[in-house]
Amino acid sequence: MINHRSPRVLAFSALMAVTLVLTSAPVVSQAQTAAATAAATQTAYPPTLAPDQKVSINFYSYNLSSAGIGADGTNQLISEFEALHPNITVQGVPVAVTALMTRNQADVAAGNPPDVSQLGFPSLDFVAHNFPVHPLEDIVSPAELAQYWTGFSPNGKALGELEGKTYAVPYTFSTPILFYNADIFKAAGLDPEKPPTTWAEVKTDALQINQKTGNGGVFIAGFGPSQGDWMFQGLVASNGGGVLSADRKTLTFADASAVGVVSMWQDLVKSGAHPNLDATEGYTAFSAGKIGMMLQTSAVQGAMLAASQGKWTLRAAKMPAFGTLPTKPSNSGSALFIMAATPEKQRAAWEFVKFVTSERGYTIITSKIGYLPLRPAIVDDPQYLQGWVKDHPLVQPNLEQLKNLRGTVPFPGANYQQIINTMMQAVQAAVFSTGDPQTIMSQAQTQAQSLMP
Repeated sequence: MINHRSPRVLAFSALMAVTLVLTSAPVVSQAQTAAATAAATQTAYPPTLAPDQKVSINFYSYNLSSAGIGADGTNQLISEFEALHPNITVQGVPVAVTALMTRNQADVAAGNPPDVSQLGFPSLDFVAHNFPVHPLEDIVSPAELAQYWTGFSPNGKALGELEGKTYAVPYTFSTPILFYNADIFKAAGLDPEKPPTTWAEVKTDALQINQKTGNGGVFIAGFGPSQGDWMFQGLVASNGGGVLSADRKTLTFADASAVGVVSMWQDLVKSGAHPNLDATEGYTAFSAGKIGMMLQTSAVQGAMLAASQGKWTLRAAKMPAFGTLPTKPSNSGSALFIMAATPEKQRAAWEFVKFVTSERGYTIITSKIGYLPLRPAIVDDPQYLQGWVKDHPLVQPNLEQLKNLRGTVPFPGANYQQIINTMMQAVQAAVFSTGDPQTIMSQAQTQAQSLMP
């Protein structure tokens, strides 16, 4: 994750107004006034580009900075879009995820913001209030927006909304999946066709794996600076709680539900069911076939398949539940923000965003990069993902979880990343110690609350 400690950057957005000048004669009726206002307001939306109208936009993307499938899939999206829109050129700008916010902030401050930028969901509140982001409602007509959202996951759509407007379009997206090693299950006397469905069952199975095979039982990957808070938020939501009050003013990650998650996690470690490893060590050990289960982002499925090929059998299951409570998986990934300055570039940027999040766009994103398709109907459509899903059954738990999704909540204010860091450092300190989780989380919440706006 990125630590954003630079001064707040003030964003300025152009407001278009319609002035109606009334004279004594002729008298303008109320209906005529309304019609004129509606017509004038409609002209505020950037018009469709003419076929011969050449426009160039840039696209800041952290997927482009990654070697392999991330860059390859993104370049395919750009290439196919340019083939459909020969008048629009998209300049892909690779930006490492660790430098993403710093680069965006610097360019915004210099008056040269990106036209389209791929940013993480935790930054939504900060970006919406400090960058020159155009809410979709300000640059796209209601009719076109309604048509665009048809078939889009409602739970996914909501992730880009703040204060009644859509500041971002969900793009690359994943949920927590319980990956497990079917060979280790068999060696431990467990049935690989019946993975655990609750955390109590996870502990029982993990201890059996450790005792019978000597391998680690389960590893939860949701801690450490590189992991962020998205998985922890999903665990807390699944235990009936949250990390921020509904009015977005008070932190709640020391409430009973959140502390219950930390206590469960600590108990896994203390009992020997969960190895005492950092995020990188745990990921490496599971990849090498040394841990029975791992709760991790579904986006690593491709890497896990490659690591296991010819060595061990990878399986996947939905995120375990806390007893009978319904699971509410959270999301990792990114959204697309439009910051283009001119009407022509805004329209070109919107056309690009529309394509990469269309049925064809999500077909590429899912099959080539490994993220979740936020247009669910395409998984049953032979024109798009039906054949691919049939050949890749491990994606099924991820698809099923989408209907229960509870989006990662962005913290408000310029200190949002420091709040995340404070919370997750406390989680890690409690999980891998014998300290009292309630005390540790309460102290961290008091500290983090002072960082709230």
